[in-house]
Formats: sequence, structure tokens, C-alpha cells
Amino acid sequence: MELFDLKGKVAIITGSTRGIGEAIAHRMAEHGANVVISSRKADACDKTTNEINAKYPGQAIAVPCNISSKEDLQRLVDTTNDKWGKIDSLVCNAAVNPFYGSSKDIPDDAFDKIMSSNVKSNHWLCNMVLPQMIERKEGSITIVSSIGGLKGSPVLGAYCISKAADFQLARNLAVEFGPHNVRVNAIAPGLIKTDFAKALWDNPETLDRTTSTAPLRRIGLPDEIAGAAVFLASKAGAFMTGQGLVIDGGVTIS
Repeated sequence: MELFDLKGKVAIITGSTRGIGEAIAHRMAEHGANVVISSRKADACDKTTNEINAKYPGQAIAVPCNISSKEDLQRLVDTTNDKWGKIDSLVCNAAVNPFYGSSKDIPDDAFDKIMSSNVKSNHWLCNMVLPQMIERKEGSITIVSSIGGLKGSPVLGAYCISKAADFQLARNLAVEFGPHNVRVNAIAPGLIKTDFAKALWDNPETLDRTTSTAPLRRIGLPDEIAGAAVFLASKAGAFMTGQGLVIDGGVTIS
């Protein structure tokens, strides 16, 4: 248990009121971490926070935050520090994809929103927590990317570009701050049954096309990603940095 023990650790998880982020928050709390639940809607944050505290009293707080706002992100960090005095682990999970279709048709504002929310906000938030991690000579950052960042797509072009950039953000930060014992990695989920990815699994034909050549012949569940986040934040992941951990049921190898 010691390898995966997060007792006494403090973790911020963005986009943690549903899907992958919510699963990560629940599992980190289960392993002992104090977790900060954050998404745009306060009522959703409160709901997830209450659910976690019902199982693990006092281990969760809610801090609503719009990741596109630098001021909101700073408030997220400041509120966490005020409550628990430190941030040991950051999970950048929140992302957007307002456009589905050919990249030649994407409006400029949609492209800008994708790049800003999925890349620039992660850049901002990482730089807000890094100084204290550097000072303590310890810290873990996990960026939730996607297998979309490993290949092209006829319908998710800008999203895939942003997720490829997230891989590189993890690599760059790992190189810069590894000498301070700060580890930065990316998780690359395949198709997971979340509301965010509903357009890719709700249609039976699309789902069959996606899973028919996958070794496991199915899509994943949010909880099947959460364990990787616990691993990366714990002693078990102490020698791993700058990597992209692919969890996709084998889609990218078949």
C-alpha cells in the first residue's frame, strides 16, 4: 500500500465533476489525498465534493474555476494553499472541444478556444504551482492528453493538435524541472465512455468502427484511467517523468 499511499498529499484536479476527472478525484481521495474539486459550475463542484466527503470526511473542497480565466486559475491555487498550505499534485484534466468536423471548416474562434483551454490554461496553471514544488524539491504534475495527440483525425483536427501540444508541454516541463525533483507526465486515454466523448460512442456504427480492431474490443470507463493518475502522483511513479502513458484498450497498436 505504501507505494500508492497519498496520505497527507494535496491534489488539484481540474474538470473533476464528471468523467475522467471525477474518477481521478474519487480514487485519489480513496488513497488518502486531500483533493480540490474544480469545474465551471459551483453546484456540480459541490455535488462531487459532498460525495467524496461522505466517504472520506474533510478530504475534499470545492473551488469553481473557468480554466480560460487566468484570474480564476490563480484563485484556485491560492484557495488551495490557504486551505491546506501546499499543492503536491496537479492534474490538468479539463479540456474543451466545441467543434466536430473537417478542420477546413472550423471557425477561428473555435480553434482559438481549443488551443487556449487545452494548452495555454495548462501552461498557466503549471507555472502557478511549480514555484512551491521547486522550493520543496518535490511535486507531480499530470496532464490528461489523448491518443488523438498521436495521430490525425478527419473530425477532431484542432483537438488533436492541442493534445499533441500537451504531450510536448509535459516533456518540456519534465526537462526543465526534473533537476528539482518535479515530475511531469501525460496520460493519453483512448475512447472513454464520458459525456465529453459522447459523439464518438453514442452512435452504434461509430462505436463499432472504433472498437472492431481494438484488442479489447470495447471502449474504456473513466475509472480505468484513474489508477494511472494515482500511480503518477505516488511513490510508485517516482522515477517516471516526461512520458505519455497510453491507456486505450490497444487501439493504437492494432
